[in-house]
Amino acid sequence: MAPKTMPTTFELLVFDWDGTVVDSAAHIVASLQAACLDIGRPPPDERGARYIIGLGLQDAMNHLLPDLPPAEYPRLVERYRHHYLAGDDRVLPFHGIAEGIAALHANGFLLAVATGKSRRGLDRAFTDTGLGRYFHLSRCADEGLPKPHPDMLLTLIESLNVAKDRTLMIGDTTHDLEMARNAGVSAVAVSYGAHERDALYALEPLACVESSQELMAWLEQNA
Repeated sequence: MAPKTMPTTFELLVFDWDGTVVDSAAHIVASLQAACLDIGRPPPDERGARYIIGLGLQDAMNHLLPDLPPAEYPRLVERYRHHYLAGDDRVLPFHGIAEGIAALHANGFLLAVATGKSRRGLDRAFTDTGLGRYFHLSRCADEGLPKPHPDMLLTLIESLNVAKDRTLMIGDTTHDLEMARNAGVSAVAVSYGAHERDALYALEPLACVESSQELMAWLEQNA
């Protein structure tokens, strides 16, 4: 990424984590399916499991297992964490993402994360990937209202004292794009993560890129 003296169009770049920064969607799907089997429930198909990535627990359960009593949520979550952590070491940043984020940081952008992960999960991911040092702030699903409610974005914007029109959301799900729309913030979609390109396009992002390399090229040219 070519050097810049200061950000021009956007000042704050907010990244989703799973499916945008790290290649975790397939592992999340497999972990969800295994967790459902563990509690004696039919596992969702891949499309159904991918849809809930990034949602808060209540919304995810309502979509995935609408007849599951809330009293059983903790058991399902425990089994999901068990399976996810068993393969956590295989979840890595997409090609070029780590270098791109480091370059964005060096070029003066404010960087943040808005994710459906728990704080504990994101802190672990920050440590494992070494990327935590580049982000000025982050917001997780267990710290406020989950996507697609605008709470995460609005909290980041207010905390970092940045105007909405100088903020860009980057994500791989319709939940990310709906959150951005609800917050009055521009968004870029990535189609290499959890949700399908057509669904992302329908929400009219500034762009919909097909690879992490294309994402970083777009940011270099447009951010």
